[in-house]
Amino acid sequence: MEQRNFTRITEFLLLGFSEESAMQPFLFGLFLSMYLITVFGNLLIILAVSSDPHLHMPMYFFLSNLSFVDICSISTTVPKMLQNIQTHSKVISYEACLTQMYFFLLFVALENFLLTVMAYDRFVAICHPLHYMVIMNPRLCKLLVLVCWVSSSLHSLLETLMVLQLSFCSDVEIPHFFCDLKEVVQLACSDTFANDLVMYLVSVFLAGGPLAGIFYSYFKILSSIHRISSAQGKSKAFSTCASHLSMVSLFYCSAIGVYMSSAGAQSSYSSAITSVMYTVVTPMLNPFIYSLRNKDLKGALKILFGSETKRGMYS
Repeated sequence: MEQRNFTRITEFLLLGFSEESAMQPFLFGLFLSMYLITVFGNLLIILAVSSDPHLHMPMYFFLSNLSFVDICSISTTVPKMLQNIQTHSKVISYEACLTQMYFFLLFVALENFLLTVMAYDRFVAICHPLHYMVIMNPRLCKLLVLVCWVSSSLHSLLETLMVLQLSFCSDVEIPHFFCDLKEVVQLACSDTFANDLVMYLVSVFLAGGPLAGIFYSYFKILSSIHRISSAQGKSKAFSTCASHLSMVSLFYCSAIGVYMSSAGAQSSYSSAITSVMYTVVTPMLNPFIYSLRNKDLKGALKILFGSETKRGMYS
């Protein structure tokens, strides 16, 4: 049997999007702008929800948690990419790569679970409006968020520990702008069957389970809306779900696009470009999707900026 020497590597190389030096300033400015917009926009959502007593409701509690996750998610990948562009370096240490991978998997899974919990919240609000505050009590809301955190942490810990068991040879170039799990596993010299199997099973669980829950919730929601007699009532009920539906569509469509590009014959660079949609664009657009369609949130943001007095709000 052939013997192979596996060396203990100390670093990976993140190849990013372009080798051309002329493109680096443009990429730096583009991703820095998107990062600042994402952090600032989601931070405003958190501050608006926490400062306005009218928004101390389950829907906005989950939204503020989602905004926090979006800030953490983009902060896991983009700052390192910006640092590498600025320093003209592609190096990321082995430990930093696994740490980045752990937290990226954690926050992506968290967003997935939180979107499912938000769908359940809308289901209770529309299908059981008289019992909404009893069912969605503060204790249950905190418990649901805790379950999301625990489940996501266990998932990312499992995947990261399995990568720790792999051996790597001389090829340490990752054709991505961050340490993507699949790209890192593909670089391994040792057998990756167990890693591939776990990735597949976990993907089915993380995508199939929450997506089935979201579909079921909206099937029941649409059935309830259909039974509403007045057109105004139907419009009001649907408007409370429109923002969440937009966020779900954006997240899952971009994630499916990444999966299709990586499963097809496209290059890893194409997959990296596609992954920008759910790693950078989705967290950036979420605050706009919710704030532009929500009168209560827009009112809270106006108060936060001092363009509307609290007296006018509470009169």
